Amino acid sequence: MKRTLRRALRTLPLIIAPMVLGACAQDEAPQATKSEAAQEPNAESAPDDTEGGTGTRAKGEEGKMGANKDKARGGRDGLPSAVDADEPDAEAAPEEDAKPSPGKTASRPLKGDGYGKPNLIPNGDAPTPASPSPAVPPGQGGQGQKEATARGADGQFDGDERNDDSHGVEGLLDSKGRPTNMFFRHYGVNPTVDTAEMKQSTFSIDVDTASYTMARSFLSRGMLPNEAAIRVEEMVNAFDYDYAAPTDGTFNVHAEAAPSPNRRGYHVLHVGVQGKEIAKAARKPAHLSFVIDVSGSMDQENRLGLVKRSLRLLVNELKEQDTVAIVTYGSSARVALPATSAHNKANILRVIDGLSTEGATNAEAGLRLGYQLAGQTFRNGHVNRVVLCSDGVANMGRTGPQSLVSHIIKEGKRGITLSTIGFGMGNYNDVLMEQLADKGEGNYHYVDKLAEARKVFVDDLTGTLQVIAKDVKIQVDFDPSVVKRYRLIGYENRALKTRDFDDDRVDAGEIGAGHSVTAIYEVRLADESDKSKALGKVRLRFKQPSGGKSDLIEKSLRADVVRTSLASLSSPTKLSLAVAQFGEKLRGSYWARNVSYADILETIGTLDAGLRQREDVIELARLVTKAKELDSRGDKFEGKHGPIARMDFDRVPVLR
Repeated sequence: MKRTLRRALRTLPLIIAPMVLGACAQDEAPQATKSEAAQEPNAESAPDDTEGGTGTRAKGEEGKMGANKDKARGGRDGLPSAVDADEPDAEAAPEEDAKPSPGKTASRPLKGDGYGKPNLIPNGDAPTPASPSPAVPPGQGGQGQKEATARGADGQFDGDERNDDSHGVEGLLDSKGRPTNMFFRHYGVNPTVDTAEMKQSTFSIDVDTASYTMARSFLSRGMLPNEAAIRVEEMVNAFDYDYAAPTDGTFNVHAEAAPSPNRRGYHVLHVGVQGKEIAKAARKPAHLSFVIDVSGSMDQENRLGLVKRSLRLLVNELKEQDTVAIVTYGSSARVALPATSAHNKANILRVIDGLSTEGATNAEAGLRLGYQLAGQTFRNGHVNRVVLCSDGVANMGRTGPQSLVSHIIKEGKRGITLSTIGFGMGNYNDVLMEQLADKGEGNYHYVDKLAEARKVFVDDLTGTLQVIAKDVKIQVDFDPSVVKRYRLIGYENRALKTRDFDDDRVDAGEIGAGHSVTAIYEVRLADESDKSKALGKVRLRFKQPSGGKSDLIEKSLRADVVRTSLASLSSPTKLSLAVAQFGEKLRGSYWARNVSYADILETIGTLDAGLRQREDVIELARLVTKAKELDSRGDKFEGKHGPIARMDFDRVPVLR
């Protein structure tokens, strides 16, 4: 392990950045109690950081979690943790071998993540053998469990097609044109839960869309995405499902269900939450401090070049009362542009056009200086935001990662939020970029082309900048007499304890104006249930942007949301199902074994013509077709669980 890390550090001296994550873990991991110490040996678990590109197949190590008490975060009370799609039966590494490795991390405390051992752990909703695919290293971990420290993985790339803007760049591509040093983390796959054991599903909202853009970037280059790069909820939330916006209040809740096309005996339940819209002219003044990575690793057209073109789009959308400040960082940080009124667009654009690369990567210095400038223009009731544009590869300066993360959290509570915008393929740290945005109360986007920048900075600018609610939590409370079992698809790293829902001290995600959140469940209805009874309730708890006590919205999942067939579902719900299946397929979920790419394309083909011909849906169909061409993975579950024809669609977790 040490030799591997020494080699990695020699070839990638800036990869010390993931230490940020380890510091967060030690700072925020809840104390494991004796009652939480029981482990189910067959539980599937999520491995830790996955280094895509070339490297050795990681065996996984069990990482020790810190025991410091902070906010009550973690897997839901009594809720089985997310289970790994690769090697559930792997024996846990001995405790003495469980120290996190330098430059990597044994955990990642996102809002809703669990650290310490959960009270109840399943034997694995879909226990799996070791995968022949090197995309996801096996190991013990996942939310509510100890996470593994990955040693690197091949990345599971197929094909050798590549983008011209990254071709031949030394250190970013291997000899076959595949990106190297891509850092991701697999959070496992949620288990099926018996409502007699746990009837409430509770999680923090997530409106990030970076995972879908990352998958598109891989596929557009003729490569299958690393399985660990896929967060299904981010893929689902990358699409607009045409929800009606609330005419009164902050949110509307939508729901629809129908028999599952691939899980016999189950229904798919679509739950959508739509935030209120704010007119462009009514957007609050924004004070933006851009922190731009100009280190050597950004010296490509699809990195710094794309950053500059993206920022030009944004600046042209700003109003006179908005301000822009720019900090650049290479080996050190400097103010390239002090806070300047957007009225002076020519000066702002001149500075942007003049950006060039230099030196190493001192992200800590850049962020600290960016926050300093943001503090100078801070105004209560306005949008106060730091925007980091980077490839996520960074060293951390002299004061250490824990100090920086604490600073980001403190500023977020003050009202200065952090958004991260990722650029580039090869030498890219997805884990760090998502982590920083999460700790900074902001959002994470990945920009792979100018059209995506236009979507983030132009089409959706108001939603990107102006928060309409913070600490947004969703709880679906199923009626056990109607719903026997359920599985939430995605949100593995956003799970909350049941009691956290009503605890205003526990923070959660933020949602911008006009944004929506969609969750897909698989539910098994009770055989003898009253068909007129509601499936349960959807509860939404959130705070106003200014903070204070949370508000509660509660809606019934009425019986009439259940359709008799898939054909009778609305087209937007069918689209969400197709996207969820695509995400499950790409990340190698057990429950996508009997889903083919042709099935997904068939579902897309049944959409109403207007939706089917929408540009993003046409692109989705193209990506599914490309994945079908590239995916040569075999059925990694067949060796232990037999052929697909013998799939057990009703596996029940064993709780201890």
